[in-house]
Amino acid sequence: MTSDAPPPPRTPKVCVLALEPQLTVEIEPSGPDETTPEVHVHAGGQGLWLGRMAYSLGAEVVVCGPFGGEAGSVVAHLARAENLDLRTTTTSANGAYVHDRMDGTRQEIAVMPPHTLDRHELDDLYGTVLVSALESEVCIVTGASAQVGVPSSFFGRLVRDLDASERLVVADLSGKQAAAAAQAPGAVLKISHEELVAGGFAANGDEKELLRAAREMLSGGPRAIVVSRAEKPTLVVTPDRTLMLKTPRITTVDHRGAGDSMTAGIGVGLGRGLDLTDAVRLGAAAGALNVTRRGLGTGRRDQIERFARRIKVRTLD
Repeated sequence: MTSDAPPPPRTPKVCVLALEPQLTVEIEPSGPDETTPEVHVHAGGQGLWLGRMAYSLGAEVVVCGPFGGEAGSVVAHLARAENLDLRTTTTSANGAYVHDRMDGTRQEIAVMPPHTLDRHELDDLYGTVLVSALESEVCIVTGASAQVGVPSSFFGRLVRDLDASERLVVADLSGKQAAAAAQAPGAVLKISHEELVAGGFAANGDEKELLRAAREMLSGGPRAIVVSRAEKPTLVVTPDRTLMLKTPRITTVDHRGAGDSMTAGIGVGLGRGLDLTDAVRLGAAAGALNVTRRGLGTGRRDQIERFARRIKVRTLD
């Protein structure tokens, strides 16, 4: 007896470069009157938020990053408890922060910066992520603040080496790090409209100017440029076409993490074997639904996949 049901999506192995793992402590209002403090302790940082969403979408996730000090020990424990497979390298100390949101706004109580990686720590990290990515279908490359001490050449070299071994790469970078990745072949580069302007790639946030900037970046060798624009439609520029993806309008609870969730969805989609359009549609759905939740990189796979069907795609040229 045969079934007409489509086969379930395959489970891709996704490698995530997490350069800045950090311990996050947030004090949130709870209860019917939202006056009772509720303390949340999480493994944070862009790479871990991305990894959390990728796992929620059904991927097997390997996270490569530096972990050390008291904060690093706690972050590693929390990340493993969320089913993330860590490939750790050493550092003296990871960063941490404490935020208070009891009055509805985010107040910084304390911020501890991360340790700056030295040359030997960077070399160890590069080898770790390179080998782990070669054992995966997709590598998601995230950036880091200047405090971590990673040169922009690190990103271009990694993207180039992975493309040479025919590995899919999704890069979520900004500034000089994005420019370096854009000069290497093969990656899908996701960047926000604000990052395009802040990085000097685009003069302003006008749609025509963003498209011009994306096409110029594309000339360096990337497979595609995906421009996220908050509540406005996402732009996708490839050598052959330009697309616009529009999500249904929804109310934002917390806008943080939307871009990271989008990147995770794109990576998982490509790892499943989806074409670029459907992978970006999955990513856009993950990002859109993430803003309806309290918690970065969180979401339910079934809801995201159903919501992705409601995202409209239009060809611009």
